[in-house]
Amino acid sequence: MIAGARSFLFVPGHRPDRFTKAAASGADVVVLDLEDAVAPEHKASAREHVRSWLDAGNPAVVRINGPGTPWFDADLTAITHQATAIMVPKAEDPAALESIGAPVIPLIETALGVVRAVEVCAAENVVRPAFGSIDLATQLGVDHHSHTALHHARSTLVLAAAATGRAAPIDGVTTALDDPAVLQADLAHAIKLGFTGKLCIHPNQIDPVNAAFTPSEKEIQWAKEILSSITDGSVGVHNGQMVDRPVFLRAKAILAQAREKTASYNSFQNDRR
Repeated sequence: MIAGARSFLFVPGHRPDRFTKAAASGADVVVLDLEDAVAPEHKASAREHVRSWLDAGNPAVVRINGPGTPWFDADLTAITHQATAIMVPKAEDPAALESIGAPVIPLIETALGVVRAVEVCAAENVVRPAFGSIDLATQLGVDHHSHTALHHARSTLVLAAAATGRAAPIDGVTTALDDPAVLQADLAHAIKLGFTGKLCIHPNQIDPVNAAFTPSEKEIQWAKEILSSITDGSVGVHNGQMVDRPVFLRAKAILAQAREKTASYNSFQNDRR
């Protein structure tokens, strides 16, 4: 589920009144947040709200407070065995990730994390990495809206995930909530670089994100035609272009992704009935 998920919706851990709404939003994954969205004086109560939600059998990823913070150990003790996966902020140390007894989504959002991206992604319990564009931009002193400024970091993360056999990474948040064009531009850029999911901060972002990361009818038709153009498993021709094994594998991946998203959507609809 985590490896193929498109949309990850953050919900503040100290707002249990929003948990049910988030679960019904259509997001592939709900991320209950104990870190940035929660002030220090609310950390303990947020942890208990999240633990109660998980204990009731509700699936969720939990973003904990990072290693070295006063809340890290308590967060792990409370939710490690119930969370679908644990999102670790400012991930830089593979050993710290491997010490967590659960699947991990490392949030790579520092310069050191980017430089160590291959080592971080190679940690044995990593499912797929996520990109923390805002924190990284702040550290680098660049505009987090700029595709150019963070292009290298994003591509580094895509390469690291591929090199270590992890699922393609999850792109960072889009902070513009009142301009759909900004979200669409961010999605197009992320997809062009090889991302296959996105962190979301508002339910209104879910449908556009899910649609963007789902193969279009045109792509599905192309993939079907590619597969039919190869009859002996080697080389074929489609619309005057040679089709060899890499193209064949790309077509298979598109159809597999389409089937996965259809199954995920049907499961979500059944859960709502």
